[in-house]
Amino acid sequence: MGETLDAVDAAIVAALTADGRLSVRALADRVSISRASAYQRLERLQRAGVITGFTAVVDPVRAGLTTTAYVTLSIRQQDWREMVPRLRAIEEVRHMALTGGDVDVVLLVRAADNEALRRVVLEQITTLPGVLSTRTLLVFEDHENR
Repeated sequence: MGETLDAVDAAIVAALTADGRLSVRALADRVSISRASAYQRLERLQRAGVITGFTAVVDPVRAGLTTTAYVTLSIRQQDWREMVPRLRAIEEVRHMALTGGDVDVVLLVRAADNEALRRVVLEQITTLPGVLSTRTLLVFEDHENR
């Protein structure tokens, strides 16, 4: 789906972003369309990759992940493709982005505590082939927009 979402599709996406547990019936009521139309649009949005899944939103601190950091990496550019699956395999890496500018990669890392963060950075990330340097930015307070 390369085209821009229409107003109804956008309303469906917004409703499911706010509450991914909505039934098709509740979704249809929320966006003022028939259940059949809601079902068809939902299926189309999923096939097109606009909606990629449904998941629970978990509070990391209450789930035992009390330390959060952004870890920036400078890497050998030719190693990026091989590095992606290795970084994904690190359980504490929650998000990664290839970036332009002073750093090549930004990772969001959530760990049980500072010691666990130290192990992730020094024993797992910096030892990957192609990592030239890292910088760890400890997060003191976290606010997510949804």
